[in-house]
Amino acid sequence: MNKSDRIDAKIMQLLTLIDEGFEKKAWHGPTLRGAIRGVGPKEAAWRPAPNRHNIWEIVIHAAYWKYAVRRRLLREKRGSFPLKGSNWFKRPIRTSARAWREDVELLEQCHRRLREAIEGLGPEDLRRAPAGSGVPNGFMISGIAFHDVYHAGQIQLLKRLAT
Repeated sequence: MNKSDRIDAKIMQLLTLIDEGFEKKAWHGPTLRGAIRGVGPKEAAWRPAPNRHNIWEIVIHAAYWKYAVRRRLLREKRGSFPLKGSNWFKRPIRTSARAWREDVELLEQCHRRLREAIEGLGPEDLRRAPAGSGVPNGFMISGIAFHDVYHAGQIQLLKRLAT
């Protein structure tokens, strides 16, 4: 096995990592997608206290950072996220099952698009850092997997507090 083959294996390993953090069965507990399975709009909108984030906002926050990582990997300009703003978005705008489903679909779409971007990387891309960043792409990709797991834990806690 040459160096190029090991790096290609690393891309596969990173894809496995982001999938385990997002939706594939994992030993560590619920994934991000698993944590929101069965959550309805009322539960997603519940806040533990004023000015604290709710599950709905965490979902959009996670979608935004999947978008941001993909954009950095592909060297795209800012401004193509479907919602105005960045990082944290006030949710819900309207509390309905349809609005909640649409925002969960945005999360899933951002994950799929990130995955596609990672699949298209070459071995040299994992060592490269996006413009203006000192963090190599490989570390950024593993970081987004950890980001999902972190927020899955937050969602699990919010669900328990809400009951």
